[in-house]
Amino acid sequence: MTFDLMLERVRYEGVYPTSERAAEAVHHVPAALGRRLTGDERVDLAQCLPIEAALTLTAQVPDTEHLTGWGFVKDLAACTGATPAVARWDTGAVLAVVARLAGPDLLARILRQLPGGYALLFGQAELRRPEHAAA
Repeated sequence: MTFDLMLERVRYEGVYPTSERAAEAVHHVPAALGRRLTGDERVDLAQCLPIEAALTLTAQVPDTEHLTGWGFVKDLAACTGATPAVARWDTGAVLAVVARLAGPDLLARILRQLPGGYALLFGQAELRRPEHAAA
């Protein structure tokens, strides 16, 4: 997928009025995700993205703080000066497209690496991990 096509898909998903507004989201969300992903999942996701988005993702130094999905949204809002509602909207629009580009296998690996709450951001069902009963 080309970067222009990615922008158009994000613009459609986010119902953004302009390509410029979609481009802002496509810049900010992969940058924030790049601060959360490490290892093979980071490399493999970068290979699935258009070069411009891949460079934005990989230019970020991964942070050691593990943020939940909601923490990710609040962090994005703080970094961009947006409200949490706008940051959540941007995240959903961009990560829905990223999920399609990554495919189900890579997306499953990414979600296993991240703390809870990210599946919903990627437009996926949030399945709870089984809890072991106390003996």
